[in-house]
Amino acid sequence: MEAGWELLSSARFGEEGEREVALELLAGVETRQLVRIRSWIGGVNAAAVEAAGPGIFGEGGKEEGMNTPYGLEIVESCFSCQLKREQSFCNLTGPVLKVFSGISHQTTFPGGATLFVEGQTPRGVFLLCSGKVKLSTTSRDGKVLILKMAGAGDVLGLSAVIAGSSYEVTAETAMPCQVNFVQREALVSLLQRFGEAGLRSAQTLSREFQSAYRDIHDLILARSSAGKLAKLLLSWTPPATENSAKEIRVRYGLTHEEMAQMIGASRETVTRLLSELRKKQLIRLEGSTLVIRNRPALEALVS
Repeated sequence: MEAGWELLSSARFGEEGEREVALELLAGVETRQLVRIRSWIGGVNAAAVEAAGPGIFGEGGKEEGMNTPYGLEIVESCFSCQLKREQSFCNLTGPVLKVFSGISHQTTFPGGATLFVEGQTPRGVFLLCSGKVKLSTTSRDGKVLILKMAGAGDVLGLSAVIAGSSYEVTAETAMPCQVNFVQREALVSLLQRFGEAGLRSAQTLSREFQSAYRDIHDLILARSSAGKLAKLLLSWTPPATENSAKEIRVRYGLTHEEMAQMIGASRETVTRLLSELRKKQLIRLEGSTLVIRNRPALEALVS
């Protein structure tokens, strides 16, 4: 291993002849410890490694079979991103997207990582490229209510950044996530310079408001905990179709405690209700997979 680092040192800091020899030797090495040689060497030496062929990095400059962090599909540039959707905040036109890409910083997080905490002064916004993030609020007596499970394309902390107020919720990754972070000052400058970015921001906040209104309506006006739980289970399924009578399989990945926090009930209540739904053959649980056996019956509980 020490010999490898000596080669790296020679490739970056050695004399001209030493660099050429070191690069030739590195071109024949295929160890994962050297996957990041390109960024470490930098400058002219990086171009030399590229010219050395696919011995290390394979086609396109990446090692073949390389493991990405947490198994995520890593996006290296907003311009080449295949994850953004039509309504995504980052779905901007060329000139504006170029500026946005320049001020954003991409990071990967494992599950259980805290992005920001309720009441914290906003540092910036977090654009969720992939994965899911749990947004929650806590009462003075410590009771937790999960307000939303944010998904790819959602912007977290936008209202707090624009208003200059504290984050309203706590954001915690529910699974490995790739996130684009933009500092508050840089985002405000972007919104001031480009009307398109300002419109995207307004549209995003409008959708958040409408979603929050629907959630509050359902939480307050639902007749029973069974109805709230049924609506939660149905929210994980695709829209109803002619084939809705068939079994529907979805992965939910939430604990009974988290499900209780989403409907404002206790964990014991959720466990009991799930058991009752199974006995009535409305659902079936197979590990982290939920099988909806009778969608119309669940919908009847909601109404």
